[in-house]
Amino acid sequence: MEVAIRIILLSGKSALDLALYTLLPVLVVMMAMMKLAEARGLLALVARWLRPVLKIFGVPGAGAFAMLQLLLVSFAAPVATFSVMEKDGTTRRAIAATLAMVLTMSQANVVFPMVAAGLDLATIMMTSLVGGLAAAALTYYLLTRSLGNEGGEHEDHGVPAAAGKKSTALNLMIVGGQEAVQVIIGAIPMLILAIFLVNALKEIGAIALLEAALRPFFALIGFPAVAVLPLATKYLAGGTAMMGVTLNLVKEGAITVAELNRMAGFLTNPCDIVGVAVLASAGTRCSSVVRPAVIGALFGILLRGVLHLLIF
Repeated sequence: MEVAIRIILLSGKSALDLALYTLLPVLVVMMAMMKLAEARGLLALVARWLRPVLKIFGVPGAGAFAMLQLLLVSFAAPVATFSVMEKDGTTRRAIAATLAMVLTMSQANVVFPMVAAGLDLATIMMTSLVGGLAAAALTYYLLTRSLGNEGGEHEDHGVPAAAGKKSTALNLMIVGGQEAVQVIIGAIPMLILAIFLVNALKEIGAIALLEAALRPFFALIGFPAVAVLPLATKYLAGGTAMMGVTLNLVKEGAITVAELNRMAGFLTNPCDIVGVAVLASAGTRCSSVVRPAVIGALFGILLRGVLHLLIF
């Protein structure tokens, strides 16, 4: 019992330190800036510029907005755009392509805090675009061919209109900062539980056994044996929990900056149990194309992972 209490207290301290002193400052500033840019129509403007290119890959105009929301706000932000696509006549093929793209790319709420630990932002954005567009094209042109134009006409309905234009810049930034605080507060229980689970598995020796089994394979691709921890945490508990575990390992010196960047192609995406469940909650048409979207996303993530291995 004493060991369990020690692990709980240690996990809680690590989670709170991470949430309050690393995640909170970064997300408050970033989400405040993005809230202002979204309300003033800047994101919508950039999305309109991207529409002609994205349409080639099967992604409609609203998909450009979903991409920017993911890359610059958080993994949950595109849910609002998918809700619009549910109702505006966008085909299920286009929804599936957009979902595959979003599931492949990196989410801002994970990337920006990890940049402070040495993650290469330029490379992350580049591989996100390459992998995301590849996933969208595969999903649209191959995995969902049988759907045809079922579920609506394939029209380009543009991007959702910006809201809140009458608010002052300060008020918009405060709202964005408050949303960031809510995100962090909501993430604290998950962080504590994830770090506790990792520490408990370490204590009973399960992680050591898994590391020993995977060490030869990881050595071939330049991953440290301890990469078992963030990889398992990411796909079981989600990106936020993975970020907490990974930043802890970087802080302890168990993962170097170079190793962090080699692993990032496989780690920084919302294609996990939590992310898929949240994004699929946008509506029935969105949830109906989860399977081909996830398959397409896995291809995109593999491509991203290989690119990171080649670059770093």
